[in-house]
Amino acid sequence: MKETAHPAPDRPQITATHRELLDQVLDKWSLHVLDELCERSLRFNELRRAIPVVTQKSLTATLRRLERNGMVERLIVNTRPIAVEYRITPLGKTLQDLIDALLEWSTANMPRVERARARFDAEEG
Repeated sequence: MKETAHPAPDRPQITATHRELLDQVLDKWSLHVLDELCERSLRFNELRRAIPVVTQKSLTATLRRLERNGMVERLIVNTRPIAVEYRITPLGKTLQDLIDALLEWSTANMPRVERARARFDAEEG
């Protein structure tokens, strides 16, 4: 009988908790929001203008999720009218290098991915 390979003990394991967190901070809109907020604090409508393809509903849900996970904080700006500003937290800022690495990797490898997709689609078609 074959033995099952066990991962190295010093390597982190992907658990349900990890998957949930990664799903919430690396989803479609979270990457955009975190990338924008790493540059500067923004009001809701400024974020909408910075990411024009996101709907108001999706942006609201994304900001709430990021706030719940401690990546973003919501600040009430005492102006007339009262405004809400979003800014990255120190915890959220720790994701910037990872986001940059993912963007660099995807930029560098997109031609290879597109070729693989074309090959796959041609074989399936």
